[in-house]
Amino acid sequence: MRSIYALAISVALVVATPGLATADPYSGPASRQQAIQYVIARALAQRGVPYTYGGGNAAGPTLGAKPAADSVSAEPATSIVGFDPAPSIAGVAQLPNIAGVAQPPSIAGVAPAPSVVGFDASGLVLYAFAGVGVKLPRSSGQQYAASPKVLPSQALPGDLIFYGPEGSQSVALFLGNGQMLQATDPAVVVSPVRTANMTPYLGRVIAQ
Repeated sequence: MRSIYALAISVALVVATPGLATADPYSGPASRQQAIQYVIARALAQRGVPYTYGGGNAAGPTLGAKPAADSVSAEPATSIVGFDPAPSIAGVAQLPNIAGVAQPPSIAGVAPAPSVVGFDASGLVLYAFAGVGVKLPRSSGQQYAASPKVLPSQALPGDLIFYGPEGSQSVALFLGNGQMLQATDPAVVVSPVRTANMTPYLGRVIAQ
């Protein structure tokens, strides 16, 4: 009787042991692949959401942010005689518009406060990976620096494609079959992979 009881306990322990190994969500290739598929599905669900600079966080689309470089119009400081006069304000004497003399910035040159809720490129990527508990930096340049690098010839779905020096200009999610998902003006879209200005390496956030 004791031997039968011991055998039953041994069988129960063997059956229970595999369940302990599945606690880590990235413990095997199947679970990693499921995570990547979820990231891609979460990102694809945002197709058509408007583009807005600085928009998006781990919870979804947000109101955009005003770029610092756009706070004043990038017009030249000098003007040609007779053109681009300073704005006229009642009761205030105007400076003569003399060639080579800097003019005050135009009120029309001040960027309006953002009014669009949506994503920019890095905001969309941050949101997609947040769905599987991966925390990414906010900007594309920071995401490039933080991501393990792979060659474009080794690209797999879920990899990140970066643009500009050190990924500082934009980022897109590689979908496979020559397609990528990106938040770009005017909205989040699927498009063919663009190689112009691409960084030499892609980023692989979830190891395959």
